[in-house]
Amino acid sequence: MFDNLADRLSQTLRHVTGKAKLTDDNIKDTLREVRMALLEADVALPVVKDFVNRVRERAVGTEVSRSLTPGQAFVKVVQAELEALMGSANEDLALNAAPPAVVLMAGLQGAGKTTTVGKLARFLRERRKKSVMVVSADVYRPAAIQQLETLATEVGASFFPSDISQKPVDIVQAALQEARLKFIDVLLVDTAGRLHIDDAMMQEIQAIHAVAKPVETLFVVDAMTGQDAANTARAFNEALPLTGVILTKVDGDARGGAALSVRAITGKPIKFLGMGEKSGALDPFHPERIASRILGMGDVLSLIEQAEQNLDRDKAEKLTRKLKKGKGFDLEDFRDQLQQMKSMGGLGSLMEKMPSVGGINLSKMGNVQDVAEKQFVQMEAIINSMTPAERQNPDLVSGSRKRRIALGSGTQVQDVGRLIKQHKQMQKMMKKMTGKGGLSKMMRGLGGMLPGRLPGL
Repeated sequence: MFDNLADRLSQTLRHVTGKAKLTDDNIKDTLREVRMALLEADVALPVVKDFVNRVRERAVGTEVSRSLTPGQAFVKVVQAELEALMGSANEDLALNAAPPAVVLMAGLQGAGKTTTVGKLARFLRERRKKSVMVVSADVYRPAAIQQLETLATEVGASFFPSDISQKPVDIVQAALQEARLKFIDVLLVDTAGRLHIDDAMMQEIQAIHAVAKPVETLFVVDAMTGQDAANTARAFNEALPLTGVILTKVDGDARGGAALSVRAITGKPIKFLGMGEKSGALDPFHPERIASRILGMGDVLSLIEQAEQNLDRDKAEKLTRKLKKGKGFDLEDFRDQLQQMKSMGGLGSLMEKMPSVGGINLSKMGNVQDVAEKQFVQMEAIINSMTPAERQNPDLVSGSRKRRIALGSGTQVQDVGRLIKQHKQMQKMMKKMTGKGGLSKMMRGLGGMLPGRLPGL
């Protein structure tokens, strides 16, 4: 997300960083480029005009003229206005209500609403430690009820059964009663989507809203529809008292227009971003972090959170103790490290959150990412084709064993030899990494395994 916008803005703002003083004349061209970059990202025209005017007012004013580095101050103004455009800070779900706190999900068909209910259930269970029940009031699409039941089982949430013969309002009333009896903290209500906004759909969801009395009414919308997402959210907001927006399919949206338009057009905060198909692919929306990514500054805080949620600390500590005792870093340990990378979403997920290095946007180096991901898969296949004794002592791998391992992993003999050589290099590295920050050093050490050795890794 924001790939194209980040490229355009970082190039545009680089031209102003060398100025000794900012004036209307020398930022005029830059502001024009900023305007074009936002329009190309499919940000709504009124939002673009307002944004550019606010940046101009602040940039030519006292804030910048008193700065010792006017160019840097200009970038700071753009970042501050991007944050203000999307909301000053993350707005959490307001769940401080007598249980069950009801969260009502609304949206058009195909936006990923049912999938998002499953993701939100997992988020609330794992990160907020809440008991969660889900119910489907979509009686027009039988597959939606079955899909939600499958998702509930996957994420460990309670599922309240419903049937297409029932009325949506009756379903929600029965689910509420069941949630109270079971002392459920949060009840997530999935509603029917439509191909377009119509009166019948709005009347139905208004009736559900009146019965459920939700603490949160979230509009789920496909980010890839650009500024249309914001316009659709506004139409829903006129019929329902929305409290927030969830943008889905963000990983497929390179422009980012929806994220930059929704708040300004609806006045409602974006609360979550859907980043993929997996049940864990739902992230809280942090405007300040997104603004940093747009300007090529990376998103280190999200990267740290991702590591904390996904890395196996027990394995890391076990490996550290093993190294401290003087035992070697074997190929099974190496495989564990590769799997840790995979659990964090792979190399692409890590690189898109890293700051630009020397003007190079690492997340755009798709070819390098693809090659590295394939190399990681190949390495794991080779290690899996070895015997436990060979993994623990790679020196045992002679010529005939290399041929057997290559055949078993679908690789070449030279690939097996290269892996063993790389492992020896990493083994030496690991001897120096048993002190403070060992875990992060281990992950960083995998950068040495990448083709072309990327800068900054």
